[in-house]
Amino acid sequence: MADVTERMLALLSALQSGRAFGGQELAQRLGVSQRTLRRDVRRLRGYGYPVDTRPGPGGRYRLTSGRAMPPLVLDDDEAVATLLGLASLAAVGPAQEGGLDEAATRAYGKLDQFLPARLRPRVAAVRATLDTSPQQAPAVPAAQLGLIAEAIARRQVITFVYRTGEREPQRRRVEPYRQIHHLLRWYLLAWDTDRADWRVFRLDRITDLTHTGSVFALRPLPADSALEHVRRGINRTRQRVDVVVEAPIAHVSDVFRYQDAEIAAVGDRRTTVTVWVDSWQWLVLPLALLDADFTLSPLEVPRACTTFAERLLAAMPGR
Repeated sequence: MADVTERMLALLSALQSGRAFGGQELAQRLGVSQRTLRRDVRRLRGYGYPVDTRPGPGGRYRLTSGRAMPPLVLDDDEAVATLLGLASLAAVGPAQEGGLDEAATRAYGKLDQFLPARLRPRVAAVRATLDTSPQQAPAVPAAQLGLIAEAIARRQVITFVYRTGEREPQRRRVEPYRQIHHLLRWYLLAWDTDRADWRVFRLDRITDLTHTGSVFALRPLPADSALEHVRRGINRTRQRVDVVVEAPIAHVSDVFRYQDAEIAAVGDRRTTVTVWVDSWQWLVLPLALLDADFTLSPLEVPRACTTFAERLLAAMPGR
């Protein structure tokens, strides 16, 4: 598959030069037989690329002019997945000029014009039959994500103004490593050069971002992944609770869908959940919604729940 993809990209690159190629010349350029070349050209046409051919002696291959942007090379499932991804991203607001959601909304309306003709009806049908519920989350400029991505790729130090809580905004100088999307929030994991330590920054709290041009040497990440490090930081003041539920994982996952939880199946009818909460009270609602037997640890959590359960019983009429 990798060889096919490389061949197709090489073929497109040659044809997009605008000139016409003879079959033998183009096959030699790509290092394939003329039979493989003809098959690849048919595949390009199937994707919607307008490859014009003239068979026989003196024949040639040429990409029809007037297509500044060729169609995206997506199959049916990839096109639908791309549209749904844009729709989901566009639903996360509030809407803000230059925000990621606003950019996704624009792209959502333009996608089909860059697709092969055979895929456009399906994409149009998905768009016409899809509604997404809005979700409130801090807005992040799309341009800012791009600037940080470039700095990470080039290993360039960046500076920015950062505001958090009640503190005064501070100028920070960092070596950026990863951008992380977790629970509708965007984060940056970076090495803070002034504090000589790893720090995690909310992207919606960053302004006045600047590339310094200074290049840094890579450091080993402080955890197995950037996401793991972010989760550790978010949960450092929270209590870990382990729950064993006598129910299938699909049901349990639905109940804990808004929690930062690790969920695993133990057979068909038992599920383990590790969740981090600010207090045991945050567990009461999801435990009630489970409608299944469960066990909890550490011990202080079930003790607190027992006290609450006794209060509920005491409030029952006739007791």
